[in-house]
Amino acid sequence: MEKLLVWTDKFKKIIDWVVERACIAIMAFLTVLVTYQVVTRYVFNSPSAVSEVLSRYMFVWLVLIGGAYVFGLREHMAITYVRDKFSPKIGILVDIFTEWTIAIFAFVVMWQGGFKASVRQMWQLDSALEVPMGVIYSALPIAGVLILVYFVINQLKLIHQFQQLSVKG
Repeated sequence: MEKLLVWTDKFKKIIDWVVERACIAIMAFLTVLVTYQVVTRYVFNSPSAVSEVLSRYMFVWLVLIGGAYVFGLREHMAITYVRDKFSPKIGILVDIFTEWTIAIFAFVVMWQGGFKASVRQMWQLDSALEVPMGVIYSALPIAGVLILVYFVINQLKLIHQFQQLSVKG
């Protein structure tokens, strides 16, 4: 189990690095895009439809990919009041159950549903960008896959923590 955890930590660091850079790039591009939109709207009195639509889509991508990243860090919003009332072992079991619930949602809604929606919308072009809507919708299955990868890594760590507590007590 120890070797597996070492390998998953290295693998997770690589994924984290890629996702962090993607979120930084999206945020930087979004900042430039919104600044451009403000300048064209208020300085030149000629708003850009392309930058408005693209910034909206980029924000959706940022939220979905960033949400998957935060899930991987296990820093997502959680109501721990109930979990904290239990012993540490039961608390870990509650965490495992919570992660399973999120993983099922990510698999069914984000990955399967998002993939189907992306494929269905590949023929329809966005009117402003002239990009297939399926490309825009593909943020859902990408984020879903990221959540599922992080889920496996998180589960291994939680199972290891549970085993460590079982050995101690």
